Amino acid sequence: MPKRTLRTATLARRRELTPYLVACHSLALQRLFLALPEYRQAQVLALYSPIHHEVETATVATRALAEGKTLLYPAVVGSEMEFRRVRHLDDLVPGRFGILEPKGEVWEARQADLIVVPGVAFDCSGRRIGYGKGFYDKALHRLEGSGRLVAFCYQFQLVEEIAGEPHDVTMDLIVTEEQVVRVHNNI
Repeated sequence: MPKRTLRTATLARRRELTPYLVACHSLALQRLFLALPEYRQAQVLALYSPIHHEVETATVATRALAEGKTLLYPAVVGSEMEFRRVRHLDDLVPGRFGILEPKGEVWEARQADLIVVPGVAFDCSGRRIGYGKGFYDKALHRLEGSGRLVAFCYQFQLVEEIAGEPHDVTMDLIVTEEQVVRVHNNI
């Protein structure tokens, strides 16, 4: 299925989720993630601020901060994305595109032990379809296969195959409310 068609269909299905289902699926997914050894070993964790019925991340953020982990969130600056430290969730303010972003100190993406990435669709080979702006692809391409890139998505967003392009960043780990998919042997 062409990327544009898959993006449109998957976003439509995600928009149909009720707030109750978003909360239930998100909590189940976050509990799976918090139980992973990769999470327990991580000292620096990057999350995202969810929009348009994306998987919620607040449970992971709250736990990470309580455990003394360093927490980063992305911020869009011009045509680039950078990661900034968050010490409290109320440090997040509406930024470009209305997405909550931090104003804190800038950190390099490579400093994060795990980077949780949103998306529209993923396949079991780690390929990802985002919103089409390429912010995550540009920011994270150098980290592919490093064992750091984690996708959060609903089970229905995990599809059989995505036709990847050279600029598309691939995930190392995919977490849904039902399963954990380990893509590369190094994670």
